[in-house]
This record gives sequence, structure tokens and C-alpha cells, in this order.
Amino acid sequence: MNNQKKVPQKIVQTAGRERLGDFAPDFARYNDDILFGEVWSKNDVLSLHDRSIVTISGLVGSGVIDSSLKYHIQSAKNNGVTKAEMAEIITQLGFYTGWPKAWAAFTMAKEVYADGADTAAATLTDKDKYQQEIMFPVGEPNTAYAKYFIGQSYLAPLSLTQVPVFNVTFEPGCRNNWHIHHASKGGGQMLICVGGQGWYQEYGKPAVKLVPGTVVNIPAGVKHWHGAAADSWMSHLAMEVPGEGTGSEWCEPVSDEEYNKLK
Repeated sequence: MNNQKKVPQKIVQTAGRERLGDFAPDFARYNDDILFGEVWSKNDVLSLHDRSIVTISGLVGSGVIDSSLKYHIQSAKNNGVTKAEMAEIITQLGFYTGWPKAWAAFTMAKEVYADGADTAAATLTDKDKYQQEIMFPVGEPNTAYAKYFIGQSYLAPLSLTQVPVFNVTFEPGCRNNWHIHHASKGGGQMLICVGGQGWYQEYGKPAVKLVPGTVVNIPAGVKHWHGAAADSWMSHLAMEVPGEGTGSEWCEPVSDEEYNKLK
């Protein structure tokens, strides 16, 4: 497996030092290094898309209808907030924060989205859009194990100490081959679905649907496979159960005929 940790996207901000570096160096540092360098860059729980929505809601609710709001509306667009989403956000804010504030916010939003094209959203890949839906990183292409998969899978190591935990993501239709986790004592695997929809099946048994929150305990020696539904991405956390004499045996692929029967 690829044991390289995914590095969260780092937000680089210099406005504090450029505008207040000489007058208020501490404030400039808090703005550039703490607010943007740490809070905005911590996207393992809230994505940049979601942080933009929270920030705009806070600014409008506080009556901050100035250049800082326009800056954050532009950032929201860059972070994948679509024109339709922005319109719904400001409309709802109008009921809770005041109609005049919503009008002022709409004036700025119209300018930001004036090109009529959601360029930020349009450039997002399906993988990027799915990443905005789940709290764990999708990770990088799972090249080391690609020969055991039909379709594209991705791997993100979440913990490599104590209990190794990996987030494995399958694109729609992707699944791994039938396989067995062997062990002379203990062993096996645990899966926890954290996004999308998929399937888990033990040999000779009906397939079990995977949805966020589904937990699967796989004893050692059980032949099985797992993967995404045909029309959905799917992510699960994979944890190897400690044991002795452990190892994995990869078997035949899950045929299209078998897979297409699943509904």
C-alpha cells in the first residue's frame, strides 16, 4: 500500500503583512498564519467549500457588507460554491439576518458570478465533487493494488501507528477481486463505510449493501469482495485485525455478470 500521507491543501495569505505588517505585526501574523494558515487549511473535517459557506453566513449575519464579503464570495466561487448554491444561501440568510443585508450581498454576488458561468464548479472533477461530500481524504490512485481491482480506486492512509487505518475509495462500478485474509491466529479485517454506496459479499452468500455507518467484520479465511455501486462512489475505512501468520490471497475478479445482478 502507498504509505504517503496526504498533505491538506495549504491556504497562503499575505494580506495581513502587506497591509498591517508594520502597524500591527501580531494581528497580521494571526490573520495570515493562524486564521488562513491553520483554520482555513484544516480541511479534514470541513472542506473549503463548506468553510466558505460558514464564513459568508457569519459576515452577512454580522452586517459586514463590504469588500471583505466580496472577497469571500469570490473565494467561495473558487472553492466550488455554485451560483445556484450562492443564491440559495443568501436567500435563506435574508430571512434570518435581514432583508437589506441579503440585497447587499446579492449585489456583490452578482458581480462575482457576472460571467454567467460557474467556472470553479465546471472545472471540478467527479472525484473533487465527491471529496466535498465526505470528511476523510479520497487520497491518491491505488496503483500498488490496481491489478486486483476492476475500475479506479484511491487510497488515503489515515493512521500508520497503533492500528493502521486506510480510507479506500472506489469510483462508480469499481470493485476488488475476490480475496481472503489468512491468519494462523486472529487476523481478518474490519470495514466501516464512510461515504457513498457500495457492496460487500462473502462467497456463497447474498451481497450486503454498504451505506455510511455500515460496519463489516470479516473473519480470517473468509473469501469476499467489496466495491462501489454501479452508479455511486463509495469509501470505507479498512482496518487489519492483528494476528499471527497474516497474509492476503487474491483470487479471481468479480465478473460483470455477477456484479450487474446487484440492485
